[in-house]
Amino acid sequence: MRLFDKRIISHFDYLLIIFVLPLVLLSYKLISETNTALANKQLVYFTVSIVAFLIVFILPIRRHIRLIPLLYWLGIILLLAVEFFGETRLGAKRWLSIPIAGLTIQPSELFKPVFILMLGYLIQTKQPDKGGYRLKDFAYFSFYILLPFVLIAKEPDLGTALVLLLVGYGILFIVGVSWRIWATIFVTIALASPFIYTNLIKDYQKKRIKDFLSEKPSYQVQQSIIAIGNGGLTGKDTNEATQTQLKFLPIATSDFIFAYFVERYGFLGAIGLIFIYGLLILHLLSMNYYFYDDFVIRAFSSGLGLLIFLDMSINILMVIGYAPVVGLPLPMFSYGGSSFINFIVLIAILENLLAFRFMDMYSFERRLS
Repeated sequence: MRLFDKRIISHFDYLLIIFVLPLVLLSYKLISETNTALANKQLVYFTVSIVAFLIVFILPIRRHIRLIPLLYWLGIILLLAVEFFGETRLGAKRWLSIPIAGLTIQPSELFKPVFILMLGYLIQTKQPDKGGYRLKDFAYFSFYILLPFVLIAKEPDLGTALVLLLVGYGILFIVGVSWRIWATIFVTIALASPFIYTNLIKDYQKKRIKDFLSEKPSYQVQQSIIAIGNGGLTGKDTNEATQTQLKFLPIATSDFIFAYFVERYGFLGAIGLIFIYGLLILHLLSMNYYFYDDFVIRAFSSGLGLLIFLDMSINILMVIGYAPVVGLPLPMFSYGGSSFINFIVLIAILENLLAFRFMDMYSFERRLS
């Protein structure tokens, strides 16, 4: 009966869906132009994501919010299991096999929604003072942020680990932390950077940084920049997008899909796509104003906005040669199932938190009537 209450539907955030739809449709159009088989697979991912959205949307998250710490620690156990039982691919141990089903899962991807929910739950139970969190509370939250960071970075998956780290501390920054703490952190990072680079960064990660800093970009980035230049102001027709159609541009439907998009729709198309992402991110961050007293919504919407911003920014900067090449897809745009479905699940959780935020009040009203 939860979904038939008109007040529930009225609290549904339709703008969020409106901002996401153009990304999905444009993505499918580009993928279908280059590879029909991949486009058909992407349709399957779309279907799975819709089912996942509906299932997550009707879950009683608010009613069972005390289970979130249990899910968090279950995620930590899965990340630990990767260390002992993980499957290695291309030098990275990031996956767990499911023997009976013959499938693999990537716990670091599954952990993202739980991670953001956990921070929302912790902030809701330990709300900040007017001056923001002090050192004791900051250390308390830092434990829950740094623990998964260390486990994911050890796989190694430094890209995902750093994104989660920045999302976690970004949420705390938005909610409120004493400025003295931030100043201390920035000074400490600046002083520790040489030690971090020498002792904690893996050799292949150092090579990516050196390739990025070298005068000549890597082959992938060179072809990406050529594709972007080929697009000009307004882009090329499909047959004239030679960098992609002649297979010069690597991973054109996944990591470097932004380069293909610019080759097809030009500089103006790139500005339009970034504008859509900007509207989506600003809409998510604006919820801090509209739901000031609901720290679960504030933390989750901020975390989702920061996650989209970081993934989008790093991917685009990577494609144009201003960031090292890492395996971060363009959110809800690059080909692939796990990342796309994960973002749709994140959106479903937020829609659930928004639509059912007065559910306890509704239940109380029904008992009185």
